[in-house]
Amino acid sequence: MQDNAVLIFAKAPYAGQVKTRLIPAIGERAATELYARLLEREIAWIVNETPYDIELWVSPDTAHPLLQSLAKRHSLSLFVQQGEDLGGRMGYAARHAMKRYHRIVLLGVDCPALTADHLQQTFDWLVAGEDAVIGPAEDGGYVLLGLNAWDIRLFHGHDWGKETVAESTRRAMREIGWRWRELPALWDLDRPSDLQQLRPLNIAIPANDIP
Repeated sequence: MQDNAVLIFAKAPYAGQVKTRLIPAIGERAATELYARLLEREIAWIVNETPYDIELWVSPDTAHPLLQSLAKRHSLSLFVQQGEDLGGRMGYAARHAMKRYHRIVLLGVDCPALTADHLQQTFDWLVAGEDAVIGPAEDGGYVLLGLNAWDIRLFHGHDWGKETVAESTRRAMREIGWRWRELPALWDLDRPSDLQQLRPLNIAIPANDIP
């Protein structure tokens, strides 16, 4: 077994299938391009600024040219997500990855404020013996989940996409009897009002393509 890996959960950037809640504000093409930029950016800084392996878990399949290009460019392992909902897909990936790694961190693509320091702190806590690390989102979800172990209760019985996910995950960890630490809450890119927070990070918003 190897030490540490980051599991990135992503969608193939097909038009109309990613960042759909942004489409009314910036259009389908721009929303798709922005998602692709965020995915490329996240992979690039993890590759360049951290020592961790990356597994890219995607849906619905690995055929999209961007996914193939990223895997080849950065020597990434590509996997297809399996499960009926987000929890099932994360649980499946985490269970299988922990057969290969001692410690893992699960990420999405929606938190451009996340940095290498956040990952370093997460793995430091896991190495020190914490069972888990959660990176809460300002909207009540979470943007990061670090694990030293796997338990199905982390991934089932939660209202995915709701503002209760972080709290129900804490409740599950209390029931399991785990010790965990938490990173500072971060914002994630979900609604049109979140777009303004990209500018301080020097992330360009694609031109609006709404007629």
